[in-house]
Amino acid sequence: NVDSTTSESGAENAATADFGKTKAGESTEIYTLKNKNGLIAKVATYGATLVELHIPDKDGNFVDVLNGFDDVSGYEGEDNQYFGCTTGRVCNRIAKGKFTLDGKEYTLATNNDPNHLHGGGDKALSKQVWKAVPVAGQAAVAFTLTSSDGEEGYPGKLDSVVTYKWTNTNALEIDYEAKTDKPTVLNLTNHCYFNLTGAADSILDHEMQIIANNLVPTDDAGIPTGS
Repeated sequence: NVDSTTSESGAENAATADFGKTKAGESTEIYTLKNKNGLIAKVATYGATLVELHIPDKDGNFVDVLNGFDDVSGYEGEDNQYFGCTTGRVCNRIAKGKFTLDGKEYTLATNNDPNHLHGGGDKALSKQVWKAVPVAGQAAVAFTLTSSDGEEGYPGKLDSVVTYKWTNTNALEIDYEAKTDKPTVLNLTNHCYFNLTGAADSILDHEMQIIANNLVPTDDAGIPTGS
């Protein structure tokens, strides 16, 4: 079944469809957002995950440029390297799964031995089912999730909102908002894997150049050395 909301102009903003059930039996949905120029983003409630992004190439042909999976079972599988998800509470690594805040040391899961990666285990934000609410009159959907105090070792109850929104200038905006009831650490981001030739093709012939004055050296485990 597919449901949709429309704006006053009658243009479709957010169509929903079933995305499968998690291993724990939770139902998930995928939302299709389309702007007035025909650009499409598909976002799932599992992990508030950006699943597909259809944009025109130089000839005007629309291509999905994101790597991902067709249903929630793929995102729960071993092949999922955080494709398109909302990572957190803290993205990237926390050395040895420990940090100190206001003089107190907190211990997190070490799911990237010996470090903590992208929020930890099964209660990481990327591995939970978020609640979705389409934004009236816009090609947008807001995802909300409450993380309890102590979840994955982090202090503070955390209420998060992640909103995906198309603009009329063909920008896909991702807005993050969070509130907590005690001091904590937070660093949310999206973890898309882009393939600019289209998701069906190989990415191995891509080249990228970054014009930068500085870089951050890391050790073999991905932790900055301090240099």
